[in-house]
Amino acid sequence: MLIFATLITALLFGGMVLYSFGFAAFLFRALPTDVAGRTIRRAFPMFYLFVLGCSATAAVVLWAGHLPGAGLLALVAGTVLPTRQILLPAINRATDTGAKRQFKALHGLSVAITLAHIALTGMVLARLAGAE
Repeated sequence: MLIFATLITALLFGGMVLYSFGFAAFLFRALPTDVAGRTIRRAFPMFYLFVLGCSATAAVVLWAGHLPGAGLLALVAGTVLPTRQILLPAINRATDTGAKRQFKALHGLSVAITLAHIALTGMVLARLAGAE
């Protein structure tokens, strides 16, 4: 089961890094800003479900044998749901109403949360790989 948990954690880490630093950046370079914005807006709910599913699955699998890692991944799972259900709609409302200052603040918070999720997942992955 530890190998399965390691693979799920690696998938989560890689997926978050690719989405955050690859996919999003690519869209804004390859498409007009308004099209890229609409596209990323449609993708974010699925991204958060991916993070929730992977982090929750890995936390459950790790619960019996690697409690610190399970706790960190449970923290990721527990914080991604309010990010998806509360913060994301608030960001969208700020965009729709042209509230640029509010958008910047909320977007900054979502970036900080995502970076924290990446860091926590990276820590768990490093421990699972034996690089404590």
